[in-house]
Amino acid sequence: MKAAVYTRYGPPDVVQIKDIEKPAPKDNEVLVRIHATTVCAADWRMRKADPFLVRFMIGLWRPKKVNILGMEFAGTVESVGKAVTRFAAGDQVFGSTGFKFGTHAEYVCVPEDGALAIKPVNMTHEEAAAVLFGGVSALHFLREAKIQAGQKVLIYGASGSVGIFAVQLARHFGAQVTGVCSTANLDLVKSLGADEVVDYTREDFSRAGRVYDMVFDTVGKSGFSRSLKSLKRGGLYVRVGGSGRLTSILGGMLRGMWVSMTGAAKVISGVARGAAGDQSFLKGLIEAGKLRTVIDRRYSLDEIAEAHRHAEAGHKKGHVVIVLEHV
Repeated sequence: MKAAVYTRYGPPDVVQIKDIEKPAPKDNEVLVRIHATTVCAADWRMRKADPFLVRFMIGLWRPKKVNILGMEFAGTVESVGKAVTRFAAGDQVFGSTGFKFGTHAEYVCVPEDGALAIKPVNMTHEEAAAVLFGGVSALHFLREAKIQAGQKVLIYGASGSVGIFAVQLARHFGAQVTGVCSTANLDLVKSLGADEVVDYTREDFSRAGRVYDMVFDTVGKSGFSRSLKSLKRGGLYVRVGGSGRLTSILGGMLRGMWVSMTGAAKVISGVARGAAGDQSFLKGLIEAGKLRTVIDRRYSLDEIAEAHRHAEAGHKKGHVVIVLEHV
């Protein structure tokens, strides 16, 4: 099978298309023929080892534990292990491999009890492939922040892959949502349900005099000072993403701990962890017409380097999707 493989850290061109052995499912696994996958922030960060801590996860000098990126997918069940009972060949499914990665390929094996479910009936494979990274991330952090109906929530990076779900889910939970994005994405964020939008190219959200119960930064660029200035005393500052040198990351962690200790705000950050039922919850909202995804650009697997380049540039609307064409 064809797969996008990388054996060293670096720019998008380190990812190369190679022919590798097609996987075979274990007794408890499902073999999925992938129709669509995505290039998300986790993919390009792993590829370039940004932040530096990535090297301690998968290899200090070169990636040893992960050589095929890709976290989410949609496709058709090709075959199942002999102990599998929930799925059968021909089922249309969507899912995630999490930090095991491996979906930038024509096939992937997934445990039956992993993040795998029948595809939403009202989504294409391309749309369904772009649900779990952003959807689970947004859901995790909103729940960590114990979002409440009536709260005023500012979402910075509202048009990105996490942001589009954060806007929709915050509205679903009854919050009043202000989305921060660029001029080109204002209409999109409004269509997702934001009550107000702020164009960061024309206005600094922290100088408008508005005060929020929560600032949810989906891209790690809102800044501590600006965000705290816009929060009520003891409000919630949610930080997703972030990059740079180890000293910068540790400095941000220490500042967050200090801010939380002083009571100025409660800082929530870290890595999103999917919980049991998350996929079913998101699928239910999708099939009820209350949640959708947004696709910015589509690429073939052969164009994977260009897809990485576009995703890393940081100006995409929603998701960058890889469409696999099977002969």
